[in-house]
Amino acid sequence: MSSSGFLKLLVFVNSLVPLTLLLWDIYSGKAGANPLEFVTRTTGMLTLIFLMLTLAITPIRKVTGANSLSKIRRMVGLFAFFYGAAHLLTYIWFDRFFNLRGMVSDVAQRPFIAVGMTAFFLMVPLAITSTNKMVKRLGGKRWIRLHRLVYLAAILGVLHFWMLVKSDTRLPLTFAFVLALLLGHRIINRYFPPPDQTRTTIFSPR
Repeated sequence: MSSSGFLKLLVFVNSLVPLTLLLWDIYSGKAGANPLEFVTRTTGMLTLIFLMLTLAITPIRKVTGANSLSKIRRMVGLFAFFYGAAHLLTYIWFDRFFNLRGMVSDVAQRPFIAVGMTAFFLMVPLAITSTNKMVKRLGGKRWIRLHRLVYLAAILGVLHFWMLVKSDTRLPLTFAFVLALLLGHRIINRYFPPPDQTRTTIFSPR
């Protein structure tokens, strides 16, 4: 196995560890007094973590020179989408039981749900267009413009978390701080790019 293949395998296995631990907690009855809330909060947190990890790959690569990290960007981004889908499905299936009327009423009464759903649906086209074939079909410039949506999705995801917790906002503010650093890095590189800069995005197949 090549070094890049081993790196991808390592990332894949470790990205599934949180899911394995979550399922084990549910099976062993360690999900607390409210398992539904536990699963919803955990999958939402994992979505944000993987989003931040994905957005951090390029800055880390540029600072450290570890170009091999670019090979795992797409996988980490797709895991962000995976956990986001699990987060939304937990709400639709186990909370609302696919009751569309109930979901509409819920969104009207609790705006943070609408914000979270918008963040997820912004990630859908990014996941769909993550393959080399879709890059060629869309064309490089249009594909890059589309994948800038990830920053809006991340902002809305952090806002969704902040609106949800209401009182103890330390974790949402931590995510907001990390995201601000990552956005700042992008702005600096856009207006003061290094000579050898290569433009990349969250679900980049490169």
